[in-house]
Amino acid sequence: MSVNRDRKRGTWMVQVRYRDMFGVWHKTTKRGFKAKSEAKAWEASFRARMDGMLDMVFSQFYEVYAEDMRPRLKESTWATKEHMIRTKILPYFADMKMCDIRPADVVRWENWLLSLDLSPTYVRTIVNQLSAIMNHAVRFYRLPANPVLAAGKVGSKRPEQEMKFWTPEEYRLFSESVADKPDVYHAYDIMYFTGLRVGELLALTPASIDLDRSLILVRGTYQRIKGKDTITSPKTKHSVRDVLMPDFLRDELADYLATRPDLKADERIFAFTAHRLRHEMKRGAEAAGVKPIRIHDLRHSHAALLIDLGFSAQVIADRLGHSTVEVTSTYSHLFPSVQQSLAAALNEVGAAHER
Repeated sequence: MSVNRDRKRGTWMVQVRYRDMFGVWHKTTKRGFKAKSEAKAWEASFRARMDGMLDMVFSQFYEVYAEDMRPRLKESTWATKEHMIRTKILPYFADMKMCDIRPADVVRWENWLLSLDLSPTYVRTIVNQLSAIMNHAVRFYRLPANPVLAAGKVGSKRPEQEMKFWTPEEYRLFSESVADKPDVYHAYDIMYFTGLRVGELLALTPASIDLDRSLILVRGTYQRIKGKDTITSPKTKHSVRDVLMPDFLRDELADYLATRPDLKADERIFAFTAHRLRHEMKRGAEAAGVKPIRIHDLRHSHAALLIDLGFSAQVIADRLGHSTVEVTSTYSHLFPSVQQSLAAALNEVGAAHER
């Protein structure tokens, strides 16, 4: 490896020879460094990476981690990770050498996170992300151990607040208060009566609506990423699904689409972001005099409605794009009638046994 002045460009460059995993030698040149120190730092990072050693600082290894992981993840998933790492992990560990980060350093960082008044679940998510980076270093770059595992994890795996949802009567009052704005009115109706995620709703196009079969075809999810409207594949493999609409919702949606004849088949029906839905939801709840809930709680409201109507966890899971285990875990406290029926059946068995 060598660091030299690029006289044509007036910058610094690094020329390196390295051997890949198959033992084949390669030569590459990295140009454009404004200072010799920058070129030397890149050279040291490259050498450490090729040697499988962790004598580089955390910020340098983050670039390695990003290069390894970004191609494997959805754009929206990586954007979320990147924001978390740059705002909550790099500010603390950026200049520390990977091989020098100790469990005590992680404990002090976790205490710093706890001082930021973040939700317990978000704190746990951030800690898990640091652990994922360290695991990557252990698995592929010879870091001896993951210091996060020795330090222990703070935060909570699940939200501590009580799940909120609207009953059919509460939703009726709310929907009447937003009826003056047809686009959000129909958006809320779809979410409450089908259980779609907000990203799935905002990705819908006329091509997603099969009025003849009363189906909504969930094939994508919308996110605003770095100022751009982005449609990506759904959250999980379970999320790709066809959701049957009740007749009244199908008819409402047909009437609404008829008022927008210029809408192309691949154009978003609801061409706004979740911010507008949150704003109108707060306004409508206040006007209707119902308790405030989050947009995602409309999905919980749909699940609660189906449970109250007596549908099984499997049916609800298929409709929501969840696994049955997720539905059972998330909504187990909303299945009292099932528990009562179960207890009654066991009582009958017990009574027969006593005879």
